[in-house]
Amino acid sequence: MMNPQAPLAERLRPRTLDDVVGQSHLTGNQGVLQRMVQQGNLTSMIFWGPPGTGKTTLARIISQESGREFFQLSAIQSGVKEVREAIQRSKMYGSAILFIDEIHRFNKSQQDALLHAVEDGTIVLIGATTENPSFEVNPALLSRCQVYTLNALSEDDLNQLIERAIQQDELLKNKIIDIKETDALFNLSGGDARRLLNLLDLIASSADDSKTIEVTNVLVTQLSQTKLARYEKGGELHYDLISAFIKSVRGSDPNAALYYMVRMLAGGEDPKFIARRLIILASEDIGNANPTGLVLATNCFQAVTMIGMPEAEIVLAQCTTYLASSPKSNASYAGLRQAQALARKTGDLPVPLHLRNAPTKLMKSLDYGKNYQYAHDYDQNFVAQEFLPESISRTTFYQPGQNARENELRKRLKQLWGDHYEY
Repeated sequence: MMNPQAPLAERLRPRTLDDVVGQSHLTGNQGVLQRMVQQGNLTSMIFWGPPGTGKTTLARIISQESGREFFQLSAIQSGVKEVREAIQRSKMYGSAILFIDEIHRFNKSQQDALLHAVEDGTIVLIGATTENPSFEVNPALLSRCQVYTLNALSEDDLNQLIERAIQQDELLKNKIIDIKETDALFNLSGGDARRLLNLLDLIASSADDSKTIEVTNVLVTQLSQTKLARYEKGGELHYDLISAFIKSVRGSDPNAALYYMVRMLAGGEDPKFIARRLIILASEDIGNANPTGLVLATNCFQAVTMIGMPEAEIVLAQCTTYLASSPKSNASYAGLRQAQALARKTGDLPVPLHLRNAPTKLMKSLDYGKNYQYAHDYDQNFVAQEFLPESISRTTFYQPGQNARENELRKRLKQLWGDHYEY
């Protein structure tokens, strides 16, 4: 008998694979989980997907429909000791399912403790994670498991859940609920079934049973707390958002850049992390096309450090929009990489004698520093002399970009060096 005090998401938790909403690629008639359960041939697996997509539910259903004992651990609260105890208990049943929630939080030794039991079939491991298993699960354990991806629920899926809740839940079906608008429900749930149902439960419990409950965007927003982006520093979404942010600035789209910046800040990202990335970006992607970009980015970091949030977001927004709107050049960065590549191949080339330091008489007698020409003694503070080792003489690493500032630099370099370098 379901506890009427349980949250709506728990009261409506699916009991069979056919009841699961939104993961038909796994649970449909031809889905791999359906075939696996029907054939009774279970393999260890990892469910990877956003919160509220049914990872725990699927693990419980598989246990029930396969007739196997079910043990559950949370990686946050458990360690090697708890893992070994669960494995020992599993041996009493021949083979049981061990479900580990947030398995990405297990360290290497904790994950290694599972290997032998998974290998010999003592347990069927089902891990759940919101993070990319390729990064968070040890290769040895990952090779012993199948990874199944769960998708965030679509609007059609969420609508189906709402209808099911209103029609089937013992408490909600006795209320008069009129869904006028769903935008706020969908936005605040973010494809998370648990969050959606709990929002609906909150709305239903806040109204008089004798009156019609009209669900509108305004009502949902008033009753719910501000939604924070699903974001974990160090997690995959962290890297996805900062990648999108950098690429938007590089691509000269200040609008997209602001959007991703706001999402990171809403998720609790350290504003200094964003400011540091802007400094790197100002040099890597703008460079000499607009040297002021690096100056502004550096000052942005200082300002963010001094004032903190929430005002720091104003400074970040200014710097972000300036850099995104600025002309771009990666010429310095490309030159750096070319120089690094050649240095790795020719790192033992001797420095030309005339460029060497000669602090002792012996060094001077060996012609260290001989014939060096001091640039400031010459017209325009320049004199043509060789600076590279002889075998790589005339190698051009820095090619000024095609923009107003670097075109001026190219013109000056051509004037100074003639055909010595190819500009």
